[in-house]
Amino acid sequence: MNAKPKASVEPLRKPHKCPECGKTSTRENYPFCSERCRQLDLSRWLTGSYSIPVAEDESKADDEGWYED
Repeated sequence: MNAKPKASVEPLRKPHKCPECGKTSTRENYPFCSERCRQLDLSRWLTGSYSIPVAEDESKADDEGWYED
């Protein structure tokens, strides 16, 4: 028999869990599992849900000494 073994394709990266829902990520939507999860994450970025809190003391310290007369 002249049957050739099928070549196996090794994935470029190991599958990870989707940061939104926890399902296995897909190659097309990495690191998410679907277009829906990608859009949910983008929406959170655009609406400001993901932000770094700033302490009042830090912002005042940055403003002081900026302008010298």
